[in-house]
Amino acid sequence: MTTVAGTRGAPGALVAVFALAVLVLALVYPLTAAGDPGVTVMRWQSGAIPILAWALLAFAAWRALAPTPHARFTLLLVLPCVAGAAMFATLPPATGAAPAASGFWLTLLATLALATITVQRFAALDGARIYRPLTAALFGLWVLFFWQVGVTAFEVPRVLLPAPSAIVASMLGQWDTLLRDFVQTVLKAVLVGWVVGSTLGFLVAVAIDRLPFLQRGLLPIASLTGTIPLVAVAPIMVMWFGFEWPSKAAVVVLMTFFPMLIATLAGLRAAGKLELELMHSYAAGYVRTLIDLRLPCALPFIMSALKVNATLALIGGIVAEFFGSPTVGLGFRISTEAARLNMPFVWGAIVVAAVSGSAAYALLVQLERRWAFWHPSVRSA
Repeated sequence: MTTVAGTRGAPGALVAVFALAVLVLALVYPLTAAGDPGVTVMRWQSGAIPILAWALLAFAAWRALAPTPHARFTLLLVLPCVAGAAMFATLPPATGAAPAASGFWLTLLATLALATITVQRFAALDGARIYRPLTAALFGLWVLFFWQVGVTAFEVPRVLLPAPSAIVASMLGQWDTLLRDFVQTVLKAVLVGWVVGSTLGFLVAVAIDRLPFLQRGLLPIASLTGTIPLVAVAPIMVMWFGFEWPSKAAVVVLMTFFPMLIATLAGLRAAGKLELELMHSYAAGYVRTLIDLRLPCALPFIMSALKVNATLALIGGIVAEFFGSPTVGLGFRISTEAARLNMPFVWGAIVVAAVSGSAAYALLVQLERRWAFWHPSVRSA
């Protein structure tokens, strides 16, 4: 049975007491303030939704007072809290339909305290591996909730920070445009540049390792690729390869080449002396030693470089589109829509880029666990 690691005492009990006290105090104050003349002040007893939202949040605060040693007890804390917060987000101050009053702000403060407890309790669950991504998902939901409610209640201008609902609406309304941008930037420029740059870095590292004299002449030249400013090389690549995606892929190649080169060289030298002597005693040549010993030892280093390059490639591909591109691409979309002050769509393009990078990183992590399962860094993860 799944338990909470270290259940001595209730984690966050003092925070739960604070949340429950603030919720009781919130009942005394109205939810909305009088804005224009004739506007009715909304109180908790104005309808079923405010009362049910408060009751669910209060129940979650009460549940947080006691230890939750098992997963099902933690769910009895998380589910009412999330449901109460969802109902709270439909109240007029949270949707921008009415100005917020003290009761609303006090409840929002209590919800923040409860959100902290729920993430803490979920993160403390020790058992199935599924709880790790669920904890991240719960944390992300709370971030979106406070972003949405805070931006709306504080009446933050959309130009400064649009609400998540506005971003989602903008993405759904122009999804075909974002899809074309994704194909142009991620599937063409970034993916091709990442593969070519990482492959060249790996091959050059093997060549330097096999022919040590290359290290004196080729390695210093290769290191220059890691110091070239992106803003300086991107316009040059546009002049050389044109405005289409090959010029952006060339920028990505330059950004991903040097990290893979250095990581592969370090990995090839990670094989132990005893293992190398054993291969030598078997009369194994360079190729056999490379395949059977040195490359497996270098695999964790190579996977780390691939993960770093995945992030660098996405950044390089997007930034390179700022310096010349056709009328498609995530970088082009961000720059043009920002000039039009269409910030929800700008954030939509950022979301597409962030999700793409996160998905690529997660895939590489899974491949690393499958291929380098024997390495201590993978086994302890």
